[in-house]
Amino acid sequence: MTTTPGGARADAHVLLVDTSVWIEVFRRAPRLRLEGVIDLDEVAICLPVVQEVLQGFRDETAFRNAREAMLALPIVESPLGQTVFEEAVSLYRSARRAGLTIRSGVDCLIAACAIRNGLTVLHHDRDFGLLERVSSLMSRDALG
Repeated sequence: MTTTPGGARADAHVLLVDTSVWIEVFRRAPRLRLEGVIDLDEVAICLPVVQEVLQGFRDETAFRNAREAMLALPIVESPLGQTVFEEAVSLYRSARRAGLTIRSGVDCLIAACAIRNGLTVLHHDRDFGLLERVSSLMSRDALG
């Protein structure tokens, strides 16, 4: 098994599932069933995704259920170190230099976690396609 700077195993089949996908999964009328797109054994997350997803819940029971489910998944880059943030800044600045507008700095942090761990980001968010153009990020649109 190969490990990466973030301590996770480098595996092209493991997907770091972005907030944009979890939002679709947790909707009252889901537009996406995650198990219909990937094998659930291939799912990993990072703490910025956990924060973004969980802060959106209004219902306490749904929040607790989602929190328990998410924290049971493999988490990469925990704890988050300074290097990950510096790499996220570099991604944002590279995109800006290339004339690309990244809407979310958190997406750069998620992308940095994925790159450091050799993971593909599963998303439904245009920022990741743009970040692929200026880095070694691998991504896949879950709905596209």
